[in-house]
Amino acid sequence: MPVTIRPGLVIPDAELNWRFSRSSGPGGQSVNTTDSRAELSFDVARSAVLPDRLRTRAVERLGDRLVDGVLTVTASEHRAQLRNREAAQARLAALLADAIAPPPPPRRATKPSRGAKERRLAEKKRRGQIKQLRRPDGD
Repeated sequence: MPVTIRPGLVIPDAELNWRFSRSSGPGGQSVNTTDSRAELSFDVARSAVLPDRLRTRAVERLGDRLVDGVLTVTASEHRAQLRNREAAQARLAALLADAIAPPPPPRRATKPSRGAKERRLAEKKRRGQIKQLRRPDGD
C-alpha cells in the first residue's frame, strides 16, 4: 500500500521495504508466535520519487536517522500486524513531510519599543527594591 507524504507526492510500494519480527508487549501467548512488529525502510538518498531539491533537503534534515541513506521506522505498539503496518506508514509519512517542508522565513530583527524598555527597567527596579527589603538593617 503506497504511502502519501503530501498531495502529489506518493511513495510507491516498490520503493518500500517491509520486515516483520516478534514484538514485545501485550498479546499473551500469541506474542511468542506472531510476527506483529513492523519495520518499514525507505531509501531516501536513491529514491526516484523525490525531486532532487527535496531529496537533498530530506537527507540533510534526516542525517542522524539515516543509515547509508535509508530511513527505517518501526512500530510494535499494537497487537495486530496490520495496525503496526499502518502506524509505521503514518510515522514515515510524518517524518518525510517534516523533512521536506520548506524552511521557515528568516526572522526580521526588531528593536524593543520604548514602552517595553520602560516596563523592563521598572520591573528590574521593583525586584531590586524587594531584594533590598530582605537585607538586614546594617547593610
